[in-house]
Formats: sequence, C-alpha cells, structure tokens
Amino acid sequence: QVRLVESGGGSVQPGGSLRLSCAASGITFNYYAMYWYRQAPGKERELVAAISNGGSTTDYANSVKGRFTISRDNRKNTMVLQMNGLKPEDTAVYYCKAALGERQVYWGQGTQVTVSS
Repeated sequence: QVRLVESGGGSVQPGGSLRLSCAASGITFNYYAMYWYRQAPGKERELVAAISNGGSTTDYANSVKGRFTISRDNRKNTMVLQMNGLKPEDTAVYYCKAALGERQVYWGQGTQVTVSS
C-alpha cells in the first residue's frame, strides 16, 4: 500500500518559516519524481516545487522562488519543503505528490499552512 504522509504545517506570522515533510512508503522512492502542490480556498491546486528522482534537478513556481527550497533524502524516503519569508498568500493546504510517468501517481492527504498576523 502506497502512503504519502505530510507533516509540519501550522500557523505562522508573515515573514516566518515552516518546514514541511513528506514521508513515503510502499514505493521505490528513488524511482519517483516528487512534487509539492498547494490549494487555497476557492482556487485550483497549483504546483509549488518539483524535484527529480535523484534530487539533482529542482523547479519552483515563480511566486516562491528564492523563498522555498525543495529537497529529498532517498535513504530515508522523505522529501522536505523549507518555506521562508512566508506571506499571507502562501496560505493553503499543501500536498505532496509522487509520480513515475503518468500512470503511477500518488498524493498525500495534505497539511494546512496558515500565514496570518
């Protein structure tokens, strides 16, 4: 059974930091590209950051470049999103996704991030 479990969400003031983790089980983790998405109320789910299966290639949405950092540890089957300089518009439910091609795609249950003063 494949499981992706996010953790690390919470409430923070603008300018603060949070570190999200995604723990994977039931997949050969180092085969999969990994992603962070987010969905704010009333908005579509959007891609935040991506990392290749080996970790050598990363990509970010323009809105988070320079503030967020995606990383992974293939020995521990985990992925991390370090979020600094948080803004109210970063408020959303954050989801991790594992993908191997188009047919093997798995999602976590999401973790809430709230940025508010």
